[in-house]
This record gives sequence, C-alpha cells and structure tokens, in this order.
Amino acid sequence: MRRSEAKPSRAAVEAPGSGALVTGLAAREVLDCRGLPTVQVDLELDGAITGTADVPSGRSTGSAEATELRDGGERFGGYGVLGAVANVEGELREALVGRRLPEQRALDAELVALDGTERKSRLGANAILGVSLAAARARAAAAGTPLYRHLSANAHLLPVPLVNLINGGKHASNDLDFQEFIVIPVGAGSMIEALQISTEVNLALAEILLERYGKSALNTGDEGGYAPAISSPQEALGLLHEAVSAAGHDGRFRYGLDCAATHYHDPRTRTYELAGERRDTEAMIELYLELIRDFDVVTIEDPLDEEDFEGFAELTEASGIQIVGDDLFVTDPRRLRTGVERGAANSLLWKVNQIGTLSEALDAAELAHRSGYTVVVSERSGETEDPIIADLAVALGAGQIKTGAPVRGERTAKYNRLLRISEELGETAVYPGDAFEVAVAA
Repeated sequence: MRRSEAKPSRAAVEAPGSGALVTGLAAREVLDCRGLPTVQVDLELDGAITGTADVPSGRSTGSAEATELRDGGERFGGYGVLGAVANVEGELREALVGRRLPEQRALDAELVALDGTERKSRLGANAILGVSLAAARARAAAAGTPLYRHLSANAHLLPVPLVNLINGGKHASNDLDFQEFIVIPVGAGSMIEALQISTEVNLALAEILLERYGKSALNTGDEGGYAPAISSPQEALGLLHEAVSAAGHDGRFRYGLDCAATHYHDPRTRTYELAGERRDTEAMIELYLELIRDFDVVTIEDPLDEEDFEGFAELTEASGIQIVGDDLFVTDPRRLRTGVERGAANSLLWKVNQIGTLSEALDAAELAHRSGYTVVVSERSGETEDPIIADLAVALGAGQIKTGAPVRGERTAKYNRLLRISEELGETAVYPGDAFEVAVAA
C-alpha cells in the first residue's frame, strides 16, 4: 500500500487524527537517491493506521540549517543514521506511545522542547522531522483525506515545476559553478502538459549535447540534469534555449538559476570565483542583470553569499525578478524576518528538513506570504521516493515546485503524485502558468 493512500478503519474515521491513541513508533535506515542512509519513520494510531515519512538530505546546505545527525565512523562512510533511528525508537517513542496524538503544532513544539537545542542537534533534525511528518500523514489517513486536503481545505493550486535540466556546482562533477539551470513551462495549460513539454525539451537537449560534446555530456548530476563539460553559465543557458526551440516550444518556457553562491564565495576577500574569474559583489550583480536581459531569466536562487543580506537587497531592487533565498533563509522564520526587514530577496525556498518540523516550516511559509514573498517548495539533492512535498506544495498554494529533472524515480515520484492530485481536484485544479511568480503574493 502506498504511504499516501493508507486506508483508515471505519472507527478511525469516526474519531480522526487528534485524540487517536499513538500505539506505535518505529524507525529504520533507508537509502536515498545517492545510496546513502536516511531516516524513515512509521507512526501508528489506534493499532490500525500508519503514517510513514522519509527524511531527505541535502549536499549543498546552508550553515544555519537544523542539524542532520550522522553516525560518523567507517560504516556507510560515516553517513549512517543509526543514532537518529535510536532516538526515534528510544526517547521519542517513550514520549509519545500510549498517549493521544497532540495537534500538529503542539506535537512539534513538544519535539523541539525534548531536543532542547537551537538546531535540533541532540536528537537530530532528521529524527524529529521524521516523526513530525509521519504524524501528519497518520492524522490525514485517520481523517480519510489526502494530506494536501487535510492541511488546507482550500487546496486547489497546482505548482508550476521549475525543471532542472543542467546540473553543476556540488550536484555534478563538471566545471559549472552555478548549481542548476532551469526551464519553467509557463506556457502549459495543465500539469500533464507541463511535464510533457519539459520532457520533450529534455529529449532535445540530450540530442544537442550528444552531437556537440559527445556521450560523456549525457552523464547526470544528483538531481537528474545533464552535466556537460562546460564552465560558462551563458553557454548552459544558451543550450536550454536551443533545446526549447528544437523541441518546437519557443515562447512556452522561461528560465531560472540556482547559483548556490556561498559555495564559491571567499569570505576573506569577499569575492566569488566563477568560471576561473574572480568577481566582487557588484560584478556578480552586473552578471546577473546581463543574464536576465539576454536569456529571459525570471528567477535566481542564492545569487550571493548566505550572509550578504545587503547584496541580496541590492539585486532584488535592481533586477525586477524573483530572487529566492535558500541558504539565506534556510526555511527559518527568524532569518526570513531579517530578510524582509532589509528587503533581501522576495521569495522563500521552502525545504521542510532545513528547519526540522512541519509546523515551523509552515510558519516560515505563512510569514513569506504575509510579507509579499513568493514560496518555492523544494526537494533536496539526496531525495527518496517519498512524494510528500507534492502534497505540501498544493496545501501551501505555493504555485511553484522544484524537484529536479523529469527522470529518476525519486524525482518522478513527486511529479506523478502531482498528476494524481490534479486528477483528484478535477475541474477545481488551477495551473497558474505564467502567473506562477505572483500566485500567492498577489
């Protein structure tokens, strides 16, 4: 049975979610898409209903993210998570099993208090988040509703996918410093059409890369995008434009970047080493304005260092496009509040594992919406087949999702879940197309 389709008993439907007795809590190591361990949690209600959730893992991470607990040592190269699993099956199980399941906010607050550290470093954010998400899934199953509907009675807005077709940075073994080169199917009229035309562009891109650079250019990065042996961001964006044209979809796509600039920033000199050239903040901003002008770039994520709120504010004002904070905000309401006060960025990249509980992540999205910021729901590079962010994107009404190329099971699981949600919503479903940037903020 799929984790998103657990069937509740009649008795459970009559007494849904909160108030149900927590009768089991278990965890285990499972493998993410890089073959490294991560945490999977089962939370059982009334001996009959189980919510299951996997915890993703990032490679390109912000320094202020909640702490992912890893075992160290030789086993799995130090990446094991037996300690986090033991914390779920020990302290967290002892705190929850045999009690009525609290409401989500109360549960998450209790989990945070049990850990007792600022970044969840004692029990591990991966242990805490697994319990938080599994509880949300179990509560939805007890109510007999899909998770997106359980979290939002008004859920109807499907997200436009930001489809990462060329990988670089820490997600690939090429010389591209920018991490993601993205196509955005704004000209589609539905989720299935968005995936159709994105796939057609990806197929056309493969042919162009093979002819121009040879077979090695078809190697892929962590998120399924191609990793050709190039170093110029202009060349990568040019390839995307060529592929869109070759696929016959001129005018139906716009373009985006995830620069992950912290990872090639030198804090001593306050410069960036990009494609073998050193640039200061002003030169980086000048580069981005050129890319916006020349390549129809409409969204840029993490264009500058994670502590450069002033530079983010300058680019946000100068660019007129969506400037997304990922490492800048790490889905933390406190850092987002600082960004809002300083005018830094105008969009939040929303990764639930960066903060470590569902409630705290929802608080960050709510603050973003109230502040006129857009929200981009995002996967991590170390993903599993768990499609939960598809439900969360629809529940938030975010209008945007970033979950990689339209290939590989851990990526297509999210896209396929969105297709099912679209079918369930029927005529009430809205695909915002070219309005994706203002779907929430307007």
